[in-house]
Amino acid sequence: MTEAYIYDAVRTPRGKGRKDGSLHEVSSLSLSTTVLNALKERNNLEGHAVEDVIWGNVTQVKENGGCLARTAVLASDLDERIPGLAINRFCASGMEAVNIAANQVKGGAGKAYIAGGVEAMSRVPMGSDGAAMAVDPSIAMDMYFVPQGISADIIATEYGFTRDQADQLAVESQRRAAAAWEDNRFNKSIVAVKDVNGLTILDQDEYMRPGTDMQSLGGLKPAFKEQGEVMPGFDKLALMKYPHLEKVNHIHHAGNSSGIVDGSAGVLVGNKQFGEEYGLKPRAIIRQTAKIGLDPTIMLTGPVPATQKILQDSGMAISDIDLFEVNEAFASVVLRFQQAFGVDPQLINVNGGSIAMGHPLGATGAIIIGTLLDELERQDKEVGLATLCIASGMGAATIIERV
Repeated sequence: MTEAYIYDAVRTPRGKGRKDGSLHEVSSLSLSTTVLNALKERNNLEGHAVEDVIWGNVTQVKENGGCLARTAVLASDLDERIPGLAINRFCASGMEAVNIAANQVKGGAGKAYIAGGVEAMSRVPMGSDGAAMAVDPSIAMDMYFVPQGISADIIATEYGFTRDQADQLAVESQRRAAAAWEDNRFNKSIVAVKDVNGLTILDQDEYMRPGTDMQSLGGLKPAFKEQGEVMPGFDKLALMKYPHLEKVNHIHHAGNSSGIVDGSAGVLVGNKQFGEEYGLKPRAIIRQTAKIGLDPTIMLTGPVPATQKILQDSGMAISDIDLFEVNEAFASVVLRFQQAFGVDPQLINVNGGSIAMGHPLGATGAIIIGTLLDELERQDKEVGLATLCIASGMGAATIIERV
């Protein structure tokens, strides 16, 4: 089978995801073309250089609808003969785009792809597409639907995580992110967002709160307690599903949950022949990919079975992995991963994560693959694993190895 290599990975800085954020006036289309153009320019791609652009985007309505991937190709400097495919695997959309591209290359369906994703959450809010699983009682009741924040609190309750543990993880994420920016660790991948006049709008993640400490987090009220206990009372639904729990312990709040932000990221994936044609040196091989479904109520434990599956499929052990990126959707997601595998926390999310820098849904999977690659190179390590939890009960993972 043909090998699939990563030749390049770029991302935009992540904007606040609010109307007062730097990127609010920048559409998902513009964020996407920024990334596509950067990959074209950095790698001297000409003509029909890649087989397809596979682009993740979770909320595919309004300006994000109509196959945003193809629209982005046409709005970018890429050749119009390159098509586009818009996909949605919720929070893992950007990773799934990369994984699909890798497996297409491995199967001989084209020499190269650009894959990644985008989300402008300040312009097209999460949930504005009206998902059936949340609003259609014919499925919502059968699957014991609860919002993701309740799911995160269920994980904390089920596996015994405290508010202090979650807050400590959040403080450390902020500390690591600030240190990474101070040390210019993201420089290789960051592409500044500019306006129509070529003036820089944003060149650094703006969601970070580097002064965060346990005291400041301690003053925040649990974000999902009222939603669970009062209206509409999702805790009761959860306890029907999990009667062994006496109550749901609500430990998550704005400070230990992922930030709502805008951002985009892309990865250039290709075979050996593609690199030779364009004079490019591969940075890593995509060794294995995996995805899996699981309980849709607790929903966010996916990184554990996805990691178990990818290790089994690749014939590897957890000890074979040098560094990990586990998306910080909520603190309990990462705490559960640490608990399940006994991984040294110093090897997970070395440069902070989505709690500190934000989680632009369709882009995050591609972001953490690029971050993982950069950090493997910086530390001169070999093998890394990236994984995400996914809404409705799924998990995804990717193992990369430097070449």
